Amino acid sequence: MRQEDERVLGRETRGPIGAEQLDTVPWNHAGADAVVEYSTSELTAICPVTGQPDFYELKLSYRPATRLLESKAMKLYLWGFRDRGVFAEDLAAILLEDLIAACEPEEMTVDLTQQVRGGLQLRTVVRHPSER
Repeated sequence: MRQEDERVLGRETRGPIGAEQLDTVPWNHAGADAVVEYSTSELTAICPVTGQPDFYELKLSYRPATRLLESKAMKLYLWGFRDRGVFAEDLAAILLEDLIAACEPEEMTVDLTQQVRGGLQLRTVVRHPSER
């Protein structure tokens, strides 16, 4: 866990953060049947082939174990993708891996939809634990 003086929450921050800087806060209701959801239509990344921006709708849901993702840190983390070249499918998997590492949830689903390009809309859904 990050030290109190290293947290993003409560400090002025002027730019994006990396996955290693994601803050979490304690979840003291382990017995509760809880689902936490985040959604945004403001996630952007760069197409690694064309260099053009891709726009995404992200729906994230998770069942916390002992830690919650802190919302300010989440916003700053997502901001970090705006100049990053990555395919939609990879972006969904990266988000899942990073967020699982940050808060170690019981389960998590990343549902990422790339806005229409060339008449096609692309949706990638990744889960932890995977449903196989």
